[in-house]
Amino acid sequence: MSSEQFNIDVSKVAEINDFLADPNNHLVNELVKVVNKYGTVDEINTAAEEAKKLSSLMERLDNLGSPYLKDLDWLIGARDKGEFVPVSDFYRDVLGESADLAGMSFNEGNAVTLEISALQYFPWLISEAKRSIGKREIMPGRYIRVRKMKEQERDQGDILAVAVAMQVIGASYVESLDTKGTDGANIHLGGPETITGYFGGIGQPNDYALMWVDELLYYYTRYGINEVLNINAGTILLGYLLYKMGINIKFKISVFMGNDNPYSVLWTLLMARMLSREDETTPLVGFNLSNSVNNKTLELTSAVRRQLGLENKVRIEHHITETKKSIVRQPYDRLDELIDIAGTVPNISAKHEGGYPDMEEELDHPSDILDYFRDKDEITAAGDMEALENNYLIKHQAVNRTARKLVENGLSFTGARNLHRR
Repeated sequence: MSSEQFNIDVSKVAEINDFLADPNNHLVNELVKVVNKYGTVDEINTAAEEAKKLSSLMERLDNLGSPYLKDLDWLIGARDKGEFVPVSDFYRDVLGESADLAGMSFNEGNAVTLEISALQYFPWLISEAKRSIGKREIMPGRYIRVRKMKEQERDQGDILAVAVAMQVIGASYVESLDTKGTDGANIHLGGPETITGYFGGIGQPNDYALMWVDELLYYYTRYGINEVLNINAGTILLGYLLYKMGINIKFKISVFMGNDNPYSVLWTLLMARMLSREDETTPLVGFNLSNSVNNKTLELTSAVRRQLGLENKVRIEHHITETKKSIVRQPYDRLDELIDIAGTVPNISAKHEGGYPDMEEELDHPSDILDYFRDKDEITAAGDMEALENNYLIKHQAVNRTARKLVENGLSFTGARNLHRR
């Protein structure tokens, strides 16, 4: 048996190109129709660049009379005064004052990105920052948001304040668009009592895929938000096509997509490679593997990614903790496995969706994935906001436990790059 039998006939590649370029291709034409609502490709990208400028975002917050402006001024001042612990000092805090850092070797090339989910409300970030200063802790380098877009857009400039804060602290972040099956798109599904209907992913049925594109372009051009969560094979393809058109959006693939074996990973990354631009870039900046994967699958994923030239372009985002309730069997703790693999798998993030199990055990209100989908008004009326913020800060503590464990094992991490000098 020869491996050459797996070669793709170039004539079939030509057929695909002809199909995509066919002026009568209904699917492509419908995509172009949505894009044209926002202007030419250059106009769309220019609008996004203008929208995400700090001066523009701050001016819009000022025009709203947002109470978050004073918090942002404090955050900028704390950053500029160097109030956050430098990385070398954090290392020394972990290893002891007598540690000879100059004589020690840390695997900086495989630095693990510290990731937290979900940053639902801007004030939580300020609480996290104040805690980090007081306790000499590390702020994450990557944040995931799952709050309803329209709600945060109406909430005193929350969506603007987070956009500013991410630039201030030097972190990447992801927004989760509203257009998905949980908003009633799948008429046969309801809440948790119909959860088995979501086994194929949350989904964007029927015309929702194009509605997702419309929503993405709205937030891209209005707020400069260019990195969103992607949960469906159709919208992943549409994201690739938008990028091929020249629109500078990015996306990460959710754990709900179910990439749980090396072959599903190969499928995902083959499409990223095939639809990359001439400069070899792709809009896929990261993807969550399923919670069920083991380190062997991570190693094989890393090998596929490297062979396809995507090692520095696509981050493997791996759940180290999960919420106590409503998503996985507990206890769920992948820290030791991360330590085993972090030295050999580059460009990986340690995602913290919950506290470590022992942190969660004594909480009156342990973390619950279903809290992500509650309206702010309902949370406030129920008196649960303080408990949910505490859940978030427990996740922050988990982030720092991971950072300490990495350092103890000669490994390194990436936090908020503008806050923690190396």
